[in-house]
Amino acid sequence: MRVLVFFIALTAAAQNWPSFRGPGASGIADKQHLPITWDAKQGTRILWKTPIPGLAHSSPIVWGDRVFLTTAVSSRPSVTFKRGLYGDGDASDDLSPQQWKVLCLDRKTGRVLWERTAYQGVPKEKRHIKATYANATPVTDGSVVAAFFGSQGLYAYDLEGKPLWKRDLGRIDAGAYDAPDYEWGTASSPILYADLVIAQCDQQKGSFLMALNKKTGETVWKAERDELPSWGTPAIYPGKARTELVTNGANFIRGYDPATGKELWRLGGSSKITAPTPVYSGDLILVASGRRPEAPIFAIRPGGSVAWQKQQRGPYMPTPLIYGKYLYVLGNAGIFDCYDFKTGAEVYRQRIPHQGSGFSASPVASDGRILLSSEDGDIFVVQAGPQFELLGKNEMGEPLMATPAIAGGMLIVRTEHHLWAIGAGRPQQAR
Repeated sequence: MRVLVFFIALTAAAQNWPSFRGPGASGIADKQHLPITWDAKQGTRILWKTPIPGLAHSSPIVWGDRVFLTTAVSSRPSVTFKRGLYGDGDASDDLSPQQWKVLCLDRKTGRVLWERTAYQGVPKEKRHIKATYANATPVTDGSVVAAFFGSQGLYAYDLEGKPLWKRDLGRIDAGAYDAPDYEWGTASSPILYADLVIAQCDQQKGSFLMALNKKTGETVWKAERDELPSWGTPAIYPGKARTELVTNGANFIRGYDPATGKELWRLGGSSKITAPTPVYSGDLILVASGRRPEAPIFAIRPGGSVAWQKQQRGPYMPTPLIYGKYLYVLGNAGIFDCYDFKTGAEVYRQRIPHQGSGFSASPVASDGRILLSSEDGDIFVVQAGPQFELLGKNEMGEPLMATPAIAGGMLIVRTEHHLWAIGAGRPQQAR
C-alpha cells in the first residue's frame, strides 16, 4: 500500500507545477522526458503555441491539465519593456489604463478555457522599464488560484474562474532603497500554506508579511517588518522539528512560524536589494542576493545559524537551483557557478555563451539536465553534475523573462507575446 501511495504522489507531482519554481520552489521536475533541442521557428517539438495579450514577467503554473498565468494589458498597444544588462533605475512612462487579467489554458492543447479581468484602471504605482505590471506568479493548490497584482490587489478564483474574494493591500511603494523617488513595482509572488495565502509586501515604509484565509480572504495574521523594498517570494521550509516560513530581505533574512506570523529568527548581512527566493534541500536553507558589495550566498540551518557562506557570488535576479549534491547559481551576466551544496566548495565556474542581454529567469531542471533561459529568448540546456557540458541552445525568437514551468511531460515557456508547450508528444494545432 505504501508503494502505491508513493507512486500516486510522484505521478501527481509530475503533473503539477503549482507556484513560482514549482513544488517547494525547487525548480525540479524529473521523469518528464523533455527534448534537449527543439525548433520554435519550424515547429519541431513545439506541441502548441498560444498568443497572450499584454505584458507580464509572471511564470505559468500548472495543475493537472490546466495552466494558469497572469498579464497586464495596457491601453497603449505598442508598450514594451527594456531587456538587457544595464544599471538604469528609471520607471516606465506607461501610466495608461490597464487590465490585470488571470487566464486559464488547456495544458494539452493551449486553448484558452477562461479569462478574468481582476482589476482595470490607471496603475497605482509605476513600474521599472525592465519590469511589467504583472511580475508576480500566481499560486494554486487545486482548489484556489491566487493572483497578486501589487497595489492593484490580491485576488482568488476557483479552477473554473469563479471569483472567490479580493483584497486591497494598499499602495505598495517598492523601488530603490537609496532613491525613494524611483518606483519599480512589485514582484514577490504569493504562496499557499495549509489554508493560508501568504504575501510578502516589502516597501519604502510600512513593510509587512500577511496571511489570508484562502477561502474567504480574511486576515489571519499580519507581521510588520522593518524592511527595505524587496522582490523575493517567501518560502516554506518543512523542517523535522518545525515548519519555518523564510523570507529574503535587505535588512534581515528571517524565519517565521507560518501558522501565526511569529518571528523565530533573523540573520543580517544581505544585499540592499534582494530578489531571489529561498530554496532548501535536506537540513539546509539557501538564501542569496546579488547587490554589491555584499552579494552573499548563505547556507542556513533551521533556526538561523549559518553552515557556510560566500560573498560577492550571489545572483541578482535568478533564484539558485539545488539539484542532487550540487548548488547551481546563475548570474545576470551569464556566469554559471556550481558548488558542493553541503560544503560550499566551488566545483566549476563557466560563462554561458549568450547574445548579451543576460538572464533574469531562474534555472529549472529535469532528468539530469538544467535549463537556462536568457532574456534574448535562448534556452540553454546544460548537463547536471560536476563537469560543465552545454548540450543544446534553443532559440524561441522572442524576449524571455519568465521562469518556465515543467509538468505533464512539457516544458511550458512564456515569452514576450506567447505561451509555448515543448515536448516529445504530438503537436497540437498552432493558435
